[in-house]
Amino acid sequence: MITSNDASPDAHNDAASNNLFVPGELALFLDRKGRAYLQTLTQGEEFHCHLGFIPHAEVIGQAVGGWYTTSRGHVLLGIRPTLGDYVRLMPRGPQVIYAKDLGNIVSMADIFPGATVVEAGLGSGALTTGLLRAVGPAGRLVSYEINESVVAKAESNVKSVISDTSRWTVKVGDIAEGIDAKAVNRVVLDLPEPWRVLDAAANALSTGGILLCFLPTVLQVHELVLALQDDGRYARIETAETMLRGWNVTRRSVRPAHRMVAHSGFITTAVRCVPPSRQGYALNP
Repeated sequence: MITSNDASPDAHNDAASNNLFVPGELALFLDRKGRAYLQTLTQGEEFHCHLGFIPHAEVIGQAVGGWYTTSRGHVLLGIRPTLGDYVRLMPRGPQVIYAKDLGNIVSMADIFPGATVVEAGLGSGALTTGLLRAVGPAGRLVSYEINESVVAKAESNVKSVISDTSRWTVKVGDIAEGIDAKAVNRVVLDLPEPWRVLDAAANALSTGGILLCFLPTVLQVHELVLALQDDGRYARIETAETMLRGWNVTRRSVRPAHRMVAHSGFITTAVRCVPPSRQGYALNP
């Protein structure tokens, strides 16, 4: 369930068990053409679009997955947004990471409940939200962001999804200058020059820990991989990208969608290891 901080945790837990909308949570309205409208439910407010309006009071306390009629007689489906929905529709400054990449980052970096994770940069908070959900209440996330002007919006976006952010710390500064945390399980970088951070990441990561870098161009990937190989403290260096194509399935036809989320970025992972010189062999011949 995606919620804001305005409603109490007990109220949200009750709503989840009863499957009812509560004040302060996010609702996603879908029209018959699949267009999506994101709203924070607030007593006394109204949702307006070209199809008419719906008072929030007519939604609060009603069923998630129910149908709601606008003032102009149009019927909309009301559901709770997924993280992917929220990332696509949330207020943003810097470019956000697509949901297809968020899932792969969490999987390929092997982000697990209870993990200690360091990330940079914060951006609009999309990746941060996915990482916080993955580490859970027993984990810890430290986010570095060099541009202080984006922090407030990112924090607002994250707190619209994660009600308890007590295990999250934001540091304004250049992560390449050093990472305070030690014995870190994972380091996740969404930066244009991640090779500048390899030393700081290696010093922070436990051996066996994973470094993951998200980059838009293959030239950046090439420079990163060469730097990882030259460093000597990283092994199992792998790069991949994901392309997502939807399909339209109706009674009369089955065909691929006209549009697809094609290339958005490359994911490169590497495992922090003991330098191979200590073992008497070359890691990257």
